[in-house]
Amino acid sequence: MFESLKKKFTGTIGKISDKVTAEEELEAASEETEVVKSTEKSESPKSVEKPDTKPVDDRSSETESKVEDGKKSGMLGFLRGKSNETEEIKDEKSIVKESSELETPISDETELIESETSEESDDKSGIFSFVRNKTISEKDIDDILFELELALLEGDVAMDVAEKIINSVKDDLIGRKIRRRSDVTDFTRDALKKAISNILDIESKDVISLAENAKKSGEPLKIMFVGINGTGKTTTIAKISTYLLEKGYTPVIAASDTFRAGAIEQLTHHADKLGVKIIKHKKGADPAAVAFDAVEHAKAKGKELVLVDTAGRMQTNINLMDEMKKIKRVIHPDLIIYVGDALTGNDSVEQAQKFNEAVGIDGIILTKADADAKGGAALSIGYVIQKPILFLGVGQSYSDIIEFKPEWMVEQIIG
Repeated sequence: MFESLKKKFTGTIGKISDKVTAEEELEAASEETEVVKSTEKSESPKSVEKPDTKPVDDRSSETESKVEDGKKSGMLGFLRGKSNETEEIKDEKSIVKESSELETPISDETELIESETSEESDDKSGIFSFVRNKTISEKDIDDILFELELALLEGDVAMDVAEKIINSVKDDLIGRKIRRRSDVTDFTRDALKKAISNILDIESKDVISLAENAKKSGEPLKIMFVGINGTGKTTTIAKISTYLLEKGYTPVIAASDTFRAGAIEQLTHHADKLGVKIIKHKKGADPAAVAFDAVEHAKAKGKELVLVDTAGRMQTNINLMDEMKKIKRVIHPDLIIYVGDALTGNDSVEQAQKFNEAVGIDGIILTKADADAKGGAALSIGYVIQKPILFLGVGQSYSDIIEFKPEWMVEQIIG
């Protein structure tokens, strides 16, 4: 089920991972080349020159000269000489101390330079541990997402839906920082899951909860089924009857398709096999009258649900659409469910739009979902008309119907 969509999304995850990884390997190779060149330059004979200590000697010579001049000036000179000798001793000690202080920073500076060089080398080598500073850019994913968009359109995904998915993935991925290849895969998968979940996230109605409320109120829950010919509407009503019987409810069926030859007989066959009461009139009778009688029967017998079949019609048949509107006016259904064929793809989406405009749709049932390899209709139809998918038909037997859960479809597509 939905194999085509799954293949497209899985392929996109792989392509984006490969592209980002390839870009990083190219950048890493370029960085490595630059580091090698930098290392070669740093190893050239340019060593750290120690500051010239001659100024220390000059200061010493200058001091000695002053002392000699002092000695030549008689007694005062003698006294001054003594004083200067004392100063000379102090100066010599100070000079030795200053010289020692000068030599120490030189040694420390050399060690500091060597330490910085070592740290810089370590930092450079760290660049090669996959994309420590790599950020996903638009150029990394733009072409791949464009391919995905085209693939989705080919898979019967509506254009609005395809564009929303692509834009959502872009918003989530661009600017994300990654440290390893697996990050790209995880981020892409999560972005696609989020995009699909948002597409399918439409407020839904729980048929069982509605049936329970109807049971408490004493007023039957009225469900009207609409759709074109050939979608499996009659069989779907039998499947929904089975589903409700298993939940402990008692439905009654209204054979309001009085237009199509054999429709009443076909529905009667299903009802008899299931042991469900069917209300029917002769062929060509007023469909609204049949629906009304079914509702009155449910009220009288205390049955919780009325399932109303209607004639399949093309959305362009104005007379038959007016007939369907009349049924709606007469019984005021609580739910109007569009039954569409998943295999018809975008045609089913367009048909659902027309029925929604004519009578208003509350939910969708897609038949033949088990045979739908593309999955475009299942992904698109709810978003386009902003109505939830309630059930999927997944086989030929009466029990082959499942409640539709958005998270289930996400897992089917992305895994």
